[in-house]
Amino acid sequence: MGRAIEVGAGSLRRLRKDAEVNRERVLRSARELFARYGLQTTLDDVARHAGVGVGTVYRRFPSKEALIEALFEQRFQGIVDLANDSLEFDDSWNGFVSFLENLIYMEAEDRGLRELAHSNDYGGAKVRLLKEQIEPLVNEIVDRAKREGYLRADFSATDIVVVTAMVGTADEYCGYVDKSIWRRYLVFLLDGLRASRESVTSTSNDGLSVDEVKEAMGHWKRRYQRPNVTNFEKDGRDCKEF
Repeated sequence: MGRAIEVGAGSLRRLRKDAEVNRERVLRSARELFARYGLQTTLDDVARHAGVGVGTVYRRFPSKEALIEALFEQRFQGIVDLANDSLEFDDSWNGFVSFLENLIYMEAEDRGLRELAHSNDYGGAKVRLLKEQIEPLVNEIVDRAKREGYLRADFSATDIVVVTAMVGTADEYCGYVDKSIWRRYLVFLLDGLRASRESVTSTSNDGLSVDEVKEAMGHWKRRYQRPNVTNFEKDGRDCKEF
């Protein structure tokens, strides 16, 4: 019989430290890829971008859903906090605008978050629970603005999902050319949602030039291709760390 190999306390600490370093590397890489390419990213993509073996990823996250849960629980908690903060505004219209603008900003910075917020295909129990917490808060944000006469009476809380999808599409289409262009279209949309107004709201973003529209059109298809982790830094606009 062979001798059992004893692992000393120092070796165990190193193993634990190495495991934690690899876990953080996997999470960082997944955060970057999901933010850029969305939920089409695979665990193989994450492993290649992290520079680790795919077995290392699967040991820490046995499924794509487990990795998504680990990444996005905190992001959805941020939406819950945003909704609560918006209800603290004295002016209900400003609270409504703050919630909508900041939610769209979060989704514009993270395509994976946008897809997860607009779909039930991914996300485990923790994400579903946070979505359930968001729903009554959004109802109150909308109802409050309507009660005080700021928001048109026929607007529904469920319209928030569609509105953010609309503005998100503008970001996906034009974002390579102007990363904040979605704010221009949000201003147009908000003017249409007000129950009454005396004048149009000015926007800080100019419309795209003809050349910029052509550039956006040229990047539209490519941005929906599979992740190219070997050319990640050259592919599309820069991603932020969250």
